[in-house]
Amino acid sequence: MISGDNRPSRVYFPGELSPDRSCVLPPRQAHHATRVLRLKSGDSVVLFNGDGAEYAAVIERVAKGGATVKVIERRLVERESRIEVVLGQALSSGERMEYTVQKAVELGVAAIHPLAASRSIVRLERERAARRVSHWQAVAIGACEQCGRNRVPPVAPVAPLEEFLERRGANHDAVLPVLLSPLAETRLRELPRPDGAVVLLAGPEGGFTPEEESLARRGGFVPVRLGPRVLRTETAAIAALAAMQALWGDF
Repeated sequence: MISGDNRPSRVYFPGELSPDRSCVLPPRQAHHATRVLRLKSGDSVVLFNGDGAEYAAVIERVAKGGATVKVIERRLVERESRIEVVLGQALSSGERMEYTVQKAVELGVAAIHPLAASRSIVRLERERAARRVSHWQAVAIGACEQCGRNRVPPVAPVAPLEEFLERRGANHDAVLPVLLSPLAETRLRELPRPDGAVVLLAGPEGGFTPEEESLARRGGFVPVRLGPRVLRTETAAIAALAAMQALWGDF
């Protein structure tokens, strides 16, 4: 099956891939390929496993509940962003977090850290948190299938904001730590072009508390506002990522 723009459909494969070898798609990927994408024997497909390459392949056989794929060629195709952005996103409710993960991956984010903040409506205990992180990782994989990325950004375990700030303080690669705040005076375009990674910190519904913002500022984060309007939590990080790509990235 070829997509409307004549590109073969993309399917994530969680294992080693190499040319001239056949592989059996796991149940989840087989269902996606045969039921959602409606691929059949003889159809071209592109596989990727997160190693940075993509693999041209052909569907060899489709059986009930499974599919076998023959890998033809390994291709190095670079679609990663010119800027490395790590997103620290405070937990949001409903489908907002899922939306943020999906769109952040499409916009080239390097990693996503879900954070428990004081005003986070969602409270996740250990087992439920692990299930949600697994779901968000699957959302990230799906976004990579759609947007063409061959490296899958990791979604970290849920952590308290304070813990994230402590760890980030020891990360000297983050040369531009940015805190989104509607009360900030500095605009994003006034920041210098980063020479290394950017850490972007976005709050939950209701924003960070004054104490949390103060803690982030003491950790070196630069408060930045995105215009005179207050953005929803699911809008703020995505707007910032898009602006960063326009200012410093590959837009």
